[in-house]
Amino acid sequence: MAVRRTEEYVLGLIANGKRLDNRELDEFREIEIKTGVSKKAEGSADVRIGNTRVIAGVKMDIGEPFPDTPDKGILITNAEFLAMAAPEFEPGLPGEDAIELARVVDRGIRESGSIDFEKLCIVEGEKVWMVFVDIFVVNHDGNLIDAANLAAVAALLNTKVPALSENKEEVIRDKYTMDLPMKDIPIAVTFRKHGSRILVDTTALEEDVIPGKLTITTKANGNITAIQLSGGVAFKKDEIIKCAKMSQEIGKKIREEHFKEEMKRLNLL
Repeated sequence: MAVRRTEEYVLGLIANGKRLDNRELDEFREIEIKTGVSKKAEGSADVRIGNTRVIAGVKMDIGEPFPDTPDKGILITNAEFLAMAAPEFEPGLPGEDAIELARVVDRGIRESGSIDFEKLCIVEGEKVWMVFVDIFVVNHDGNLIDAANLAAVAALLNTKVPALSENKEEVIRDKYTMDLPMKDIPIAVTFRKHGSRILVDTTALEEDVIPGKLTITTKANGNITAIQLSGGVAFKKDEIIKCAKMSQEIGKKIREEHFKEEMKRLNLL
């Protein structure tokens, strides 16, 4: 009975344009991004949005290119919800939510063209660099997709490409040739709705009472690179347009506040 009352209270607040933590409906919690948190990875990042915490690591290895892209490197993204992150998470193979999160983050990065895969070609048709992004949810208090996107992007921006042996057969992990060739900084923003109210950066409690979500990823120039709708919720055309504009605005703000130096380095300002 107490749980039902809590749900009704949270939904009642949202219906009146308010939230339990007194944020505006379009307001993110505090974002903290730390990079270089792992000495063993080629790149890494630790991201917190409020009490949500996600860590991402990047490892690079030699592999064969796909037949239709013989001169381009490969991106592979995986996600794991650690059992300690939330009571409902269980140890074992990744579940549907973890697979969806990895796919949404992967698509947003891949379709943005933010990685210059042609520069990751070693021998055309034979060898390319494979970029493995591993995402770990350490603490779950909502908005995992956006936190995972930030962690993955920050880790990629922190990544250095290892050197190769003279015969290009072995990776030399303690030497680096260049930064990972990045061209953009894609930012994902996830929306949930209750009635006519649209929220960003939902907490775990809000997500318990508001099923379904819409994620929109944008590039630095504002172009949309990926859209993902899941959970059976319906967004009207004008609501999607509104969310797209909000995603552009929020993405721009996040880049300005947390990726300013990287924006300069990539000539995106």
